[in-house]
Amino acid sequence: MRDFLDTNILVYANDAADVRKQEVALDCMYAHIRDGTGVVSTQVMQEYTVNGIRKLRQAIPVVMHQLHLIESLHVVTISPNLVRRGLEIKGMYGLDYWDSLIIAAAESAGCDRLISEDFNTGQFYCGIRTLNPFTT
Repeated sequence: MRDFLDTNILVYANDAADVRKQEVALDCMYAHIRDGTGVVSTQVMQEYTVNGIRKLRQAIPVVMHQLHLIESLHVVTISPNLVRRGLEIKGMYGLDYWDSLIIAAAESAGCDRLISEDFNTGQFYCGIRTLNPFTT
């Protein structure tokens, strides 16, 4: 089973403001790194970079270290085909384009689940089930 990890999982793993969410996110991230079942995209890496600097106020070397750790997961590169697929998914489900691009990346990697707090747990998009680890 392959799981796509959305940006919020990576941000919470680095945010001590909510200890419970940080613990859940860290457990999720490390389990997927250990088991080789985690997937992210270059979009997720970019979003983490912005949040690491702005929201978490991490220094550039800290963000760089975290990016190297994130690269332990399978990384999907956003291609022109995925950009177009994201637009198709937006049209099918009426989602925000950036969320649709996440689904397109997860679909391209053959993921079974999308782990994120931004989607309703149990909902399916393109055959991918969503899971909010903070509510289960």
